[in-house]
Amino acid sequence: MADPVRPTAGQDDEPERPDRAAQPPESTPDSGGLDDARAGAGEQARSAKPKKKGSFWRELPILVLTALVLAFLIQTFLARVYVIPSQSMEQTLHGCPGCTNDRVLVDKLTYDFTDPGPGDVVVFRGPDSWGQNEFYSNRSDNPVVRGIQEVASLVGLAPPDERDFVKRIIAVGGQTVQCCDEQHRVVVDGKPLDEPYIYWEPGTGPEDMRPFGPFTVPEGRLWVMGDNRMDSADSRVQGGGGENGTVPVDNVIGKARFIVLPPSRWQGISDHNPQAVALGAPAWQAGLPLGAGAVAAWPTLWLGRRLLAPWRAQFRRRALGRDS
Repeated sequence: MADPVRPTAGQDDEPERPDRAAQPPESTPDSGGLDDARAGAGEQARSAKPKKKGSFWRELPILVLTALVLAFLIQTFLARVYVIPSQSMEQTLHGCPGCTNDRVLVDKLTYDFTDPGPGDVVVFRGPDSWGQNEFYSNRSDNPVVRGIQEVASLVGLAPPDERDFVKRIIAVGGQTVQCCDEQHRVVVDGKPLDEPYIYWEPGTGPEDMRPFGPFTVPEGRLWVMGDNRMDSADSRVQGGGGENGTVPVDNVIGKARFIVLPPSRWQGISDHNPQAVALGAPAWQAGLPLGAGAVAAWPTLWLGRRLLAPWRAQFRRRALGRDS
């Protein structure tokens, strides 16, 4: 019996060529490199977005740390903002119960090149002999909160933990100061002072000034007084007056230059030299401290902004996902 015939596919077509069926498709010499490039580009495109996102979060702590270090360096060596909670410098500086206390920019650089002089409004650490505080910050009893406050104070986010004061320099080492002459003016080295900045509270006047001196200020120390003469715990009363009421030059933190807050009070702080007219100094010398301060303070602020600007710009671009 004959075997059944099994139909085969493609009997009427051209016989299959095994050698051609097994041969891979022909390609041009450059097609392999082009395919590899395309594959690489696709892989790069797929991995670009996750890599960018990861890079931003990795760099964020570096940006924050850099900003904090710069802020610390600027405030330690160049300039710092202080709050005025005392009314002893009214009305040059506002600092009174129920009002918006002034924030002042204190220039720490000027006195690296020159000495504090008469008329300068300075922030200084209170000597040990000074018992009445006017300018200090409270710290929490909670050790964790206190630690956060200490760190924040290093970068200007909290006031420093210092017993600080702000006053105007009246006399320097070697000068003799006393009160008062026949017109109730403070006298330095026998010459009355020109003090247009003095504020007399309602109901008071120059005749109410309590006499003191004469007293010769020791070398390396300063005699300071508040512009609000009838409400200022200064060299006249601190430490019992005399030498104990003077301030060591080394205790001076810096010179108050500008009122930065509140905005309605934006202005420079007068450093009128009360001895300039009395001692016959040339008028241009009275403007030297202000000119030197402007030269020192503005480049300081400009440098700080320039150093921080690239980091802020990069941070914004990365945060918005637009960094190229």
